[in-house]
Amino acid sequence: MRNMEEKLQEYARLLIEVGLQVQKGQTVVISSPVECAHFARLCAGAAYDVGCREVVMNWHDDALGREKFLRADSGVFDEVPQWRRHFYNDYANSGAAYLSIAAEDPEHLKGVDPDRLVRSQRASGEALKDFYRQQMAGGFPWCIASIPIPSWACRVFPDVPVEEAMEKLWDAIFEAVRISGDGESVLRWQEHMDRLAQRKAKLNELHFKSLHYTNSLGTDLTVQLPEKHIWEAGNDVTRSGQSYIANMPTEELFTSPLRTGVNGVVYASMPLAHDGNIIDGFHFVVREGKIVEAHARQGEEFLQAAITVDEGASYFGEVALVPYDSPISNQKILYYNTLFDENAACHIAFGEAYPCLEGGLEMDKEQLKAHGLNDSITHVDFMIGTKDLSIVGTTWDGREIPIFTDGNFAI
Repeated sequence: MRNMEEKLQEYARLLIEVGLQVQKGQTVVISSPVECAHFARLCAGAAYDVGCREVVMNWHDDALGREKFLRADSGVFDEVPQWRRHFYNDYANSGAAYLSIAAEDPEHLKGVDPDRLVRSQRASGEALKDFYRQQMAGGFPWCIASIPIPSWACRVFPDVPVEEAMEKLWDAIFEAVRISGDGESVLRWQEHMDRLAQRKAKLNELHFKSLHYTNSLGTDLTVQLPEKHIWEAGNDVTRSGQSYIANMPTEELFTSPLRTGVNGVVYASMPLAHDGNIIDGFHFVVREGKIVEAHARQGEEFLQAAITVDEGASYFGEVALVPYDSPISNQKILYYNTLFDENAACHIAFGEAYPCLEGGLEMDKEQLKAHGLNDSITHVDFMIGTKDLSIVGTTWDGREIPIFTDGNFAI
């Protein structure tokens, strides 16, 4: 038990000191399920240890959220109260650091009317558009991490008792975030980010015009990139100069596609847990950037809802590279949690684009759109990487260079 508590304390410090790099006098906002209260308190303590101004808690609960979506008055899902707008936007405007503890039952909203989910997302997206814009454009530091809860652990490990499932998921998460109990996680993260930075530099030197994805699932997709695109790794810097790591774990290198430059068909290689429902066995047909067909073996109604939240939801905002032979992929665990699953496979996101352009952080929405990036109130990652994935990049001078061969980097 003592070793477990030491690992938890190290994890909390890692998120505060490396994930967010909280500054003295900075406010910290922690969003957490009530089931994760013990860990959230450790994170709050770690934030106060480094001299934060205040820790503000934002609690939520799967069970009450489900009750609301099933039983609340219909009009609730078209409204966002003023206090909620102010909670997010005001703290963001002040440069607060945001920590999100992402842990939920992947199917806690199963059976909910998709229309209620879409209307709620539209209302929230409109009310908090300034917050989400700042989040995507380096307005404040933010970090998403996770710890197990019983309902989630039992989904990942369904054939063992709940106590064993929780233990196995704890072990997997600690491995994914490079915590082994020796207190050296900060050093391991520094080394990891250095390796990602080296590969990022190589991708940026090659300056690709397009990427062509193929695999045996049926993916045959061409993705054109904006002329002034840049590749990014997991570590970011706010406009004020504060470094942070948005996702812990992170294994990806990513950029934004040209909004109208995606064509072909793309198959998901893993189920997607989205809005409290599981979508599985799905694929998209894409023409001139727009998803024109969406089919799924399970959860197609939720997939259709997700790509119709607004006009931009049916276009793409991110392409990310993750080798098949990578730490999280090699665990051979389906997490049903995008934070982990997207770091086990190459993925693409439909919806809002990150400003992955030269000078992108200084551009406003209209300037980003003028450079060919997508605009949306949603951003949903889905996994496409496989053991046989091939990605061939074409440079602006016409050279074809293998980027991925048999699921792994070839450069």
